[in-house]
Amino acid sequence: MSDTSRRTLFQTAALAGLAGAAVPAAASEFPSGPFWNNVPEPALSGEELPRFTFALEKSDGRVDGGSFGKEATVKQLPISTGIAGVSMRLEPGVARELHWHATAAEWAFVLDGRCRTTVIDPEGRSATNDFDPGDVWYFPRGHAHSIQCLGEKPVHFILIFDNGYFSEFGTFSVTDWLGHVPKPLLAKNLGLPEAALAAFPTKEVYFTHGPVPPAEPALPLQGALRTPPETHRFRLMAQEPHSIHEGGREWRVGAADFPISTTMTGVVLDLEPGALRELHWHPNADEWQYVVSGTIGVTLFGANGRFRAETLEAGDVGYIPQGYGHSIENTGTELARILIAFNTGDYQAIDLSAWLAANPAYLLADHFNVSVSEIEKLPRSDVFIAGG
Repeated sequence: MSDTSRRTLFQTAALAGLAGAAVPAAASEFPSGPFWNNVPEPALSGEELPRFTFALEKSDGRVDGGSFGKEATVKQLPISTGIAGVSMRLEPGVARELHWHATAAEWAFVLDGRCRTTVIDPEGRSATNDFDPGDVWYFPRGHAHSIQCLGEKPVHFILIFDNGYFSEFGTFSVTDWLGHVPKPLLAKNLGLPEAALAAFPTKEVYFTHGPVPPAEPALPLQGALRTPPETHRFRLMAQEPHSIHEGGREWRVGAADFPISTTMTGVVLDLEPGALRELHWHPNADEWQYVVSGTIGVTLFGANGRFRAETLEAGDVGYIPQGYGHSIENTGTELARILIAFNTGDYQAIDLSAWLAANPAYLLADHFNVSVSEIEKLPRSDVFIAGG
């Protein structure tokens, strides 16, 4: 099954789940016959939309001293079939061990602290990069990598994956793999005597512990670096905002500016108190939200009279299925910052103000049962952020 076909099935399953049908737990559970014959009728008017938020930072996750990984997949948030996310913190001297993801690409945003990544591609080219707060990385599906905390301060970052069924705790880790390979076979593979493997872990380590890494990256075992043609690092918050409004501003990066990020677009949205990211929808992608700071109100519209509003606080995540109408409003008294990811490298959105402005006044007057003179008071162009 191609990636495009699989994603289409994931998205269709999301809609089926919203209509009350069981969502498959894995791609292997999708029906083998013509898929459209198995899609239930849309939900009847009046049926409620499911919860679309999850308190990520309040969840238990996987903890190792002061380091942790907390995730939101379809297990924790069943609506989120297209995107999964992880909040991860690494203490000084701790690394997320060498691993790869078989079914998802990884997009990340550094919230606090510093870290270093290593990555290798199928051509054997490797890269080492250091990241500061506001920086982004992207690792394509299947590219092996690791993440180390740099310096004497913990690092906290958000990982986002382009597959809601993917679990960070189901990654392919080097210690897990080599710990289960028969020692004679492993010794033969590595060119070492079996005795040299006695101290190798026999199960997954996940978080490795060691001294704080050197300030400058060290050369790999192979000696000279063979770097990939495209960088894995983008300094998002070092850029000028993509758009600035009286009520807020937005930073955005997709494949156009960060070519390796073919399946993900990232946004940082700041909203002043009372400001509203207006009603809109995304024709080509699901949306995953993480509240960095502040309190926001999010609405979700799913057709057939289905509408739901939720309140999110710092550390909470929200999920908007592709094509569903929604809005984001700062309902608190302080600046709200929201990290938003889309499972496409090509960002698309249609805002309510732009939609209405693209139609003649008489047609809108007929729709809303008001006079043409009232309709002519509506915005003549895209608003994007209102109020504030």
